[in-house]
Amino acid sequence: QLQLVESGGGLVQPGGSLRLSCAASGGTLDMYTIGWFRQAPGKEREGVACIPYRGTTTNYADSVKGRFTISRDNAKNMVYLQMNSLKPEDTAVYYCAADWLGICSLVGGKARYNYWGQGTQVTVSS
Repeated sequence: QLQLVESGGGLVQPGGSLRLSCAASGGTLDMYTIGWFRQAPGKEREGVACIPYRGTTTNYADSVKGRFTISRDNAKNMVYLQMNSLKPEDTAVYYCAADWLGICSLVGGKARYNYWGQGTQVTVSS
């Protein structure tokens, strides 16, 4: 059973940066498409970025394009989300999720991605 653990969240000032990490155990990530999702209080969970199990065509939500970068290191069984130029509206709990041989999609949520981490809190505030 694949297990995912996010880390790297915290409190950062507007304009700052954070790098989130998603560590996998119980399996290898090389056959999984990985998505990052976030959920702010009172809002629905939304897809932020995804990276396919094969190839390099990533996908980003319009709200984070040019500021966030998703990457993976299969040798380390890790996926990362580099977040730059953070804004208060980026405040949310961030989750990584895995989909076996899946397409890189920001929609579908738990209907598409079978494995989820517990989330890490990101707070952007001065």
